[in-house]
Amino acid sequence: MTFDAIDQNGNAVQFNEENLKGHKTVLYFYPKDNTSGCTKEACDFRDNMNRLTAYADVIGVSPDSIASHQKFQQKQNLNFMLVADINHELAEKYGVWKEKSMYGRQYMGIERSTFVIDEQGKIVKEWRKVKVAGHVEEVLTVLTSL
Repeated sequence: MTFDAIDQNGNAVQFNEENLKGHKTVLYFYPKDNTSGCTKEACDFRDNMNRLTAYADVIGVSPDSIASHQKFQQKQNLNFMLVADINHELAEKYGVWKEKSMYGRQYMGIERSTFVIDEQGKIVKEWRKVKVAGHVEEVLTVLTSL
């Protein structure tokens, strides 16, 4: 799947079969910068980056702004790319922009999800409704088996 994005530094980034070829990518979607679950997940990826980069690049995606991503990355010392999917176009392409409910209120938002994309740009594993605890280990288990 091809997509254009803006990273935490405001740089345009294009992902397509050509520039995804030759390496795996972990693309993970999370609801909001600086919330407890999203911070825990991002820090788990950060803390395991030396193990992950042996197998794949990691990219985090949320509908937060570039400025929000910059603050989140700096505050948590994140060592991977964050994509600002402000109009949730990427989330919709991956089917993770969903109706959610909290305290009886319905709203649209990100369903926490992760995709492993192989060297040919094909999704080889996906997790929906991710539980943060232990998730990075699950991702590493899949990456080491490919």
